[in-house]
Amino acid sequence: QTAAPVAAEGAWARASVPGQKATGAFMRLTASEATRLVRAESPAAGVTEVHEMKMEGDVMKMRAVPALDLPAGKAVELKPGGYHVMLMDLKAPLAKGTAVPLTLVFKNAQGVESQLQLEVPVSAQAPGAHAGHGAGMKH
Repeated sequence: QTAAPVAAEGAWARASVPGQKATGAFMRLTASEATRLVRAESPAAGVTEVHEMKMEGDVMKMRAVPALDLPAGKAVELKPGGYHVMLMDLKAPLAKGTAVPLTLVFKNAQGVESQLQLEVPVSAQAPGAHAGHGAGMKH
């Protein structure tokens, strides 16, 4: 198993509530050599995918992407409203203050796979985010 040439910073996953079957995980990825994020895996979710949020006309669409390019030395943000890791078919709610295991799988130009194992803290909002920002609660 090859260690990934990728550093993850500021990782967090959005806390979920009972009955909610999906949530997102976010972070900043910086690769020391060009590679691609080809999949994500977590025992906390039945399905884990890399998704992209994109404006199409005036509608925000979310879609799974087969791979996310990580250029060498350039930080790529996985954030709400952009690229992110979707944890779907959650096996249990993700409680604030816990951590969710997440494995990111990368593939370089030579086709060699590498993995980055993370314990992603679960939070109601991004670390360091101001309270009130993005606090649109759906009842």
